Amino acid sequence: MNSERSMSEIRNSFSNKANSAITTRQPPRILVVDVTPPFWSDICTNLCEALENFFALACSLGGSTRLPLLSVYVVHSQQECLLPFVQVKGNFPRLHSCVAELRSMPKEGCIREKPGSLKHAVEDGLLQFKQYMRHVTVGGSLNSCSVEITVLTSQPGKLVVKQLESGLRETDLVSVRRLQVLHISRCNSLELMDMVWNTQSALSSEENNSDECSILGTDIDLQTVENDTISLDSFFKSWLHNHGTDKEHLHLLLPAARLPSSAGRTCLKCDVQERLISPALLPGPTDFTEKTECLRDFQNTNKATNPGALQQKLQVVKALKSDGVCESVFYGLPLIIRPTNCWKLDWDELETNHQNFHALCHTLKKRDWMLLARSEPQVMGPTWSVHVDSYYVILPSTSLTLLLKPIAVQELLLPCDLPYRSDDPPETALSKIEDILDGLDVELTYNPLSLKSNLYKHLRGTLVRTLYRQQPKQVQRKEQHHPEQLHRQQQNRPYQSKMKATVAPLPLVRQPTNQPKSFRPALPMNTCTHRTAPFSDDDEFLTGF
Repeated sequence: MNSERSMSEIRNSFSNKANSAITTRQPPRILVVDVTPPFWSDICTNLCEALENFFALACSLGGSTRLPLLSVYVVHSQQECLLPFVQVKGNFPRLHSCVAELRSMPKEGCIREKPGSLKHAVEDGLLQFKQYMRHVTVGGSLNSCSVEITVLTSQPGKLVVKQLESGLRETDLVSVRRLQVLHISRCNSLELMDMVWNTQSALSSEENNSDECSILGTDIDLQTVENDTISLDSFFKSWLHNHGTDKEHLHLLLPAARLPSSAGRTCLKCDVQERLISPALLPGPTDFTEKTECLRDFQNTNKATNPGALQQKLQVVKALKSDGVCESVFYGLPLIIRPTNCWKLDWDELETNHQNFHALCHTLKKRDWMLLARSEPQVMGPTWSVHVDSYYVILPSTSLTLLLKPIAVQELLLPCDLPYRSDDPPETALSKIEDILDGLDVELTYNPLSLKSNLYKHLRGTLVRTLYRQQPKQVQRKEQHHPEQLHRQQQNRPYQSKMKATVAPLPLVRQPTNQPKSFRPALPMNTCTHRTAPFSDDDEFLTGF
């Protein structure tokens, strides 16, 4: 029991360290929302819907915490804290109430915010952050953790940036990791002059006003998004990305170049970013989480409880060009589709079905098309439940088969800026990489049978170590206290099996004199003795499988 408790404590400690490491890479956030009429009436509906959707997703995600702490302020005639710092995970009721309060803010009138209201909201949020960190940080420094502040407004973004720059000159912003103004465009004549302001134009403005920025001590990032739910939802989902920049995430090692001047392998240092949210992290039996993990997902398993249940149905909704689908939006395990051989069907129906299937594969391959299909609900759930649609892409092949792959939907996508450069790389880098790639072996087809991953050896070693941990603790203590004595005893004993006997050996039977004696010596009665040292991967027990 003590060893089990200690192992559990070790696992929990390791998990806590891993979670704390991820949490340090995900900064706490302060969201300052400008609700000053009449600007607020244009963005209220879309913003509140996007926030509520994002909070539902962030609170439901399993695994490590993506957004550790959040605080929400509103600014109208004065600043007001709607939500003090709370942990996002497990706090959806409080977050939902915060969105409800946002919706109730007055949308009409000509109330103008007092000068410096946004500045006071930023300063109050910073003070709250420092006080919070004093209570939760033990023996740590406030400088070891920083906060990101986002000011969300539909007023001209350039004007808001200038207000913050002038108002925060005397404010200590050492704890601010990033200060961002998110301008939600309202797409009317009053905002046309400000629509051209995006992140790049904001950076150029900061370069022109370098003296002001140096006095402020931090850069104010200006970003413009459209006033629709999808754009706002995409912005908030960017908070779920790993924002750690302390070290690179991945080293891609290329073989040594064949050039005489090359010095060893070339290492490309890269960062890794998630393209979509894994459905396995979402709770509940939603349709798009388990539909291709095993064959049973496409078989009728409800015959006992629902004899009328039908097989899985996929409704083809449209065709897609093969080169128009990005591979990064696929997830899960693929399944192979082939024409059925069900013996309950008539021979004519089987033959017709086989021909139609063949024609579909041939036509899709000829046109270079894919099919987009949607799952049809099998059984109606409770009246309050919502059916979650899952979508799949069906790909043709040269054989008489189709390939089924689940494809991401809007709710699962994370924001991803795919860089594209039309200019050619420098000639030195190009010649170096081309020389490296020319030295690689090229195969026309990939054969999985030619690669081994040592999985079997790993599984055998894991099973053997588990078997050793399950031995009686008295034997293990004896092995720990008298290793030398047991080693001498082993040397003086005849060869015995390395497997622990699970039953008592059978009594020896005297062989008749007219039969030849067995060349194998009889096992001694002490073959039940436990093994005196842990198994290793080089033991004969492993190589005997």
